[in-house]
Amino acid sequence: MLSQIDPSRIETIITKLASFGTRHTLSSQTDPHRGIGAARDWIQAQFEAIAATSRGHMTISTPSYTQGVASGILFPVKITNVIATLQGATDPNRVYVVSGHYDSRNTDIDNFTDDAPGADDDASGVAVSLELARVMATHRPAATIMFAAVAGEEQGLYGSNFMAQTLKNASMDVQGMLDNDIIGSPTADDGTKNPTIIRMFCSGIPPTETLAQVTSRANIGGENDAPTRELGRFVAEVAQNSATAYISPDYLRPDRFLRGGDHLSFIRNGFPAVRFTEPAEDFAHQHQDVRIQNGVQFGDLVEFVDFNFTARVARVNGAALWSLANAPGTPKGVTIDTSQLTNNSTLSWTSDRHAAGYEVVWRPTDQTYWTHAMSFGKVTTANLVLSKDNVDFGVRAVGSNGMKSPAAFPTPR
Repeated sequence: MLSQIDPSRIETIITKLASFGTRHTLSSQTDPHRGIGAARDWIQAQFEAIAATSRGHMTISTPSYTQGVASGILFPVKITNVIATLQGATDPNRVYVVSGHYDSRNTDIDNFTDDAPGADDDASGVAVSLELARVMATHRPAATIMFAAVAGEEQGLYGSNFMAQTLKNASMDVQGMLDNDIIGSPTADDGTKNPTIIRMFCSGIPPTETLAQVTSRANIGGENDAPTRELGRFVAEVAQNSATAYISPDYLRPDRFLRGGDHLSFIRNGFPAVRFTEPAEDFAHQHQDVRIQNGVQFGDLVEFVDFNFTARVARVNGAALWSLANAPGTPKGVTIDTSQLTNNSTLSWTSDRHAAGYEVVWRPTDQTYWTHAMSFGKVTTANLVLSKDNVDFGVRAVGSNGMKSPAAFPTPR
């Protein structure tokens, strides 16, 4: 599947989206050639053509709501997401999301009439959703994958917040969300290139935790093992291989300073989510009016996008998504026995019928990635002759296909 990701198709998608002139959230929703409505309809048509190849396993939806006057919203406007859902074969209630936002902006966030081609920010991210949907539509993952193009990001994450809240209200078991935003170029503003690096931002302590939960996590040194950090750790492990030829360093903060992306909407609703963005941004080519100033071309134009780079980012996403969706889910109810002083460690968890067995993983407390693993059968308790005081533990599920879930960090019991 990774070899089928096609840079020329990504070029076609990005070029077409940029051709709508502006995709500002407040731009026309009825003009067939210009504005966010034309882009929405084109994306929907692309997803529907892809779904036709899925033998009925992929469905397309365009959930929407009317956003009233608010920050970044000058008048009531319809916010519409376009979503392709590939139904899981054996564990359909477990969900993974990959997303990019299809709205755009120029220098003035309220300017919804002038050009805002948005090639890098974020036609590149939408291209990843569309291309992965195309490649995966003819396959059947164990869990459900949602390929999304959301609106209203530039005005305040409106579309992604609507999607995340909808999934939360429906009690969907969203175990991972991958946000792709500004993934179109490996070239920095000083001209340096890093074509094998993509930044991945991983938030720490979830904002949904209570003060007591935060205190408990801090007391046991678990601030680096929240669900989003475990998702990022998993992505970094499975996505760095010969097929992607990528390094995905995870940055242990929610996002860049002064910026934010759609993954934050999912995190705020209690779902693990990470954000991919290019290694070093060229700010002359984002959030800028199209113009030449002092001999410098400004504007988020197609000519500044590297389609091979975006295709490689798509492969990173593809490797992570397929690995997530075909492994068992992340173990639930993981605890560690702290009832007495001992140099041994006892971990327990809730059994999952989709798991063939489990692994207990651990690492020194000053390390980022798991360094050791011990296999267990289909049990719910493991005893190790290893002090819980000296390492960080995790438990991950293993499927009959050998694929492994992200780890879950144990809470004290």
